[in-house]
Amino acid sequence: MKLSQLNIHFVTQLQGAYHKEEINSFFYMLCNFFLQFSRFEVSTSKDTLVSKSNIARFDAALLRLQAQEPIQYILGCVAFYGLTFKVNKHTLIPRPETEELVDWMVSDFQNQDTMLDILDIGTGSGCIAIALAKNLPKTSLSAIDISENALVVAQENALKNQVLVSFCQKDIVNTNCLEKKYDVIVSNPPYVRQLEKKAMSANVLEYEPSTALFVPNEDPLLFYRKIAQLAQDSLHSKGWLYFEINEYLSLEMEILLHEIGYINIEIRNDFRAVPRMIKCQKL
Repeated sequence: MKLSQLNIHFVTQLQGAYHKEEINSFFYMLCNFFLQFSRFEVSTSKDTLVSKSNIARFDAALLRLQAQEPIQYILGCVAFYGLTFKVNKHTLIPRPETEELVDWMVSDFQNQDTMLDILDIGTGSGCIAIALAKNLPKTSLSAIDISENALVVAQENALKNQVLVSFCQKDIVNTNCLEKKYDVIVSNPPYVRQLEKKAMSANVLEYEPSTALFVPNEDPLLFYRKIAQLAQDSLHSKGWLYFEINEYLSLEMEILLHEIGYINIEIRNDFRAVPRMIKCQKL
């Protein structure tokens, strides 16, 4: 089968399930992954014959895409802040909004003269901690997560990206104190309310770990409250706390942090112009 024929077959099989642009994006990604073809090479290699083994790999990917499985899980990896991360069913798929949170922190601390101790709470794939470690050499990174399976992936990602991060399994909600004091604490905790499920796509609801996504409608800030309270005891004076937040709860977050005693509270919009990040400082 020629590459052009494979392309037609691929598009035909996914029509109606995804938008045309998304289908084309999937095809280019799989060509890069299976054939090591760039987007340009795909467009100039239409008469290239695709081996039976690679056709079988495309067909297997098609079946998974038809079942709404995220392309990142099919590939087993995702690009994040210029790095490559392994992902699987035990980890959330890192998103562009989280890259913006990392970029904010890198901008804030890239000219730091002294070593900083940074803790990432709810690390998942390790994307935040590892990206910070890679881009902020004068830092010591620690990361915790409730999921032992996620931490296995995070450790692999740290090794793959050649950074040192200290990982630890911990249920933050049932933690009364942290082991040491930090200069910076960052977290992208669960923040999607159950009532928001109806607006979410099947590939998220059916495949990404629900414990890393959802919070009760009646207490959507429970992770933020717990982490902010712990940080009052575990941040050095003038230390900083960063969160990725629910775009619908930015005002509530600001009020919560103010009530707990934080100062210099700042909210930032993401690339879609919705409030997605917040930082604050301990007195």
